[in-house]
Amino acid sequence: MSLRYPLLNRELGILSFNERVLSQAADPSVPLLERLRFICITSSNLDEFFEVRMAGLQEQMRDNPGTLSPDGMSLQHVYDLVAERAHKLVDRQYSMLHETVLPALEQEGIYFHSAETWTEAQTEWARQYFVDELLPVLTPIGLDPAHPFPRVLNKSLNFVVELEGKDAFGRQAVMGIVQAPRALPRLVRMPQDLSGFAYGFVLLSSFLQRFVQELFPNLVIRSCNQFRITRNSELFVDEDEITNLRVALQGELPARHLGNAVRLEVSADTPTHLVRRLLDESGLSEKDCYRVDGSVNLVRLMQLPELVDRPDLKFVPHVPATPAALANASNLFDTLDQGDVLLHHPYESFQPVLELLLQAAQDPNVVAIKQTIYRTGTDSPLMDALMQAARNGKEVTVVVELLARFDEETNINWASQLEAVGAHVVYGVVGHKCHAKMMLIVRRTTHNGKSMLRRYAHLGTGNYHPRTARLYSDFGLMTADQCLCEDVHHVFQQLTGIGGELKLHDLWQSPFTLHPKLVESIRAEADNARAGKKTRIVAKMNALLEPTVIAELYEASRAGVKIDLIVRGVCSLQPGVEGLSENISVRSIVGRFLEHHRIFYFFADGEERVYLSSADWMDRNFFRRVEVAFPIKNRRLKRRVIVEGLSAFLGDNQSAWVMQSDGHYRRSRPGKSSRNAQAGLLTKFGC
Repeated sequence: MSLRYPLLNRELGILSFNERVLSQAADPSVPLLERLRFICITSSNLDEFFEVRMAGLQEQMRDNPGTLSPDGMSLQHVYDLVAERAHKLVDRQYSMLHETVLPALEQEGIYFHSAETWTEAQTEWARQYFVDELLPVLTPIGLDPAHPFPRVLNKSLNFVVELEGKDAFGRQAVMGIVQAPRALPRLVRMPQDLSGFAYGFVLLSSFLQRFVQELFPNLVIRSCNQFRITRNSELFVDEDEITNLRVALQGELPARHLGNAVRLEVSADTPTHLVRRLLDESGLSEKDCYRVDGSVNLVRLMQLPELVDRPDLKFVPHVPATPAALANASNLFDTLDQGDVLLHHPYESFQPVLELLLQAAQDPNVVAIKQTIYRTGTDSPLMDALMQAARNGKEVTVVVELLARFDEETNINWASQLEAVGAHVVYGVVGHKCHAKMMLIVRRTTHNGKSMLRRYAHLGTGNYHPRTARLYSDFGLMTADQCLCEDVHHVFQQLTGIGGELKLHDLWQSPFTLHPKLVESIRAEADNARAGKKTRIVAKMNALLEPTVIAELYEASRAGVKIDLIVRGVCSLQPGVEGLSENISVRSIVGRFLEHHRIFYFFADGEERVYLSSADWMDRNFFRRVEVAFPIKNRRLKRRVIVEGLSAFLGDNQSAWVMQSDGHYRRSRPGKSSRNAQAGLLTKFGC
């Protein structure tokens, strides 16, 4: 990439985002248990970062060591920078946990009892729990020629035990491995009368380390330390060779837990020679080793807020609002015949989407339902409604994306259940993940005495997942606009059948028109700026990486277009560079809810075009996925999107992070008045 169009590094950008997430844990205005939750979220995000991005980087270094990353750096240099920054992030995470959050929790009567502090009575209780609940399911492995080092599962909790003495068979004991089954609880509550705290907990690792002698009787325990290995979790499916995607995936899923090692986490006091042995067994270098002060898996602490009944230490629960247009609607089809309905989650309820599908399942006039599924969860009322529709004789077609990362097994199970009740299940187009969020309902109506088929659609920026609809910010459009509905029909036709590209009225679709239409819109703003006209581009998304779009934004900035980008996660565009991007601002919003909607605004010579989409501005979304961007035509709804989805976040000075020209972020500081977009929307909708 020419220096004329500089790009910032993707991996460093992801770590930067997680630094912003972790900063929520240091914010005293965030309720205490939520601060703990942000520490856990950071750990979960880092797990995926190592499983996918770091694993990919290591693979590239092995296979094509001379390749340069898109930002122009060598892969080795990128790896060194990423490893250094990841180590600093992990160190900061544990420091924040032990120096700030845990002491504050103790002040509130929430305490973690380490084995070193147990009283005699507490020790006896812990021993009994270990014997009754843990010992029967633990399998110690002694290392010798007959028992080589085990291939531990991805992200599982394990203990390396240093031993002395001879066993019952006369073998010299040196080392043992204990793997903690995933079924065991990582947090155990101590009875309050024993604890002395309202909420006292013991970590599974404390039980294991205290009573490991029970697993290796009559041997001397020299040390016992926990460790965890993160593995490459990308599935390899040869799309040129497969004949049945579902069968191919089912064969690959079990191997996910045993991919190449990427990271080793060990407790900080693990002896150096044991760490060296673990690294050698895993094929890792010292840079891949993360020594931590405490549990090697902080993700498991995510359950703590649910185990503690302290509403004052959590976010105030919000009850999503029901739009006035739907509050008393007995028939949603009649409502949509009167005009489009826009839903803004999580401030407005996801229930109307489920209700529309339920009404369709029960309505004798509905003849067909088509639906895309990317992520929907293991317990989904939406999938139940689709199965009910199939049982009721509707023509139900579901495009299930089997390659939705980490949801493959769930989606395979749903596909089987749908097929069992007679629904048509297809897996989209091999080589192009179906990421578009679409529902289409075909209903027979009577107009002027004539029977006809009428379509209704729902299009969204987020998944059909009721739980995440309460945690992620997304827009959804329910419409009976027949041009839009026909476009949705054509996209489904492409996904389920075989044929040439179909011309769409209103939708921009990947991998065909979304990228060129976006480039065309950016260029149009640049041309208008050169002509002296008023121009503006505002876009909100999760990630901005695609080089061509970034180059077009740079050129538009040079032409004088004012560009505001709200990019929650990684952004490779470098703002504020004189002569290149001084008209571009980039900000990231990190708050209570995950900012998830994608909104594209173009002034368009006063027309103010607004598109909502499931697509980020990334290569994969433009060229290797099926995505749609849909226009908001109704002026009132368009104004809502602009105000609620863009202006509110451009005015946020409390949870916004502004990118500097060197790629680093600086948190906004409230002036005379504090403005928090998410809090303002909660108030607006009376949640």
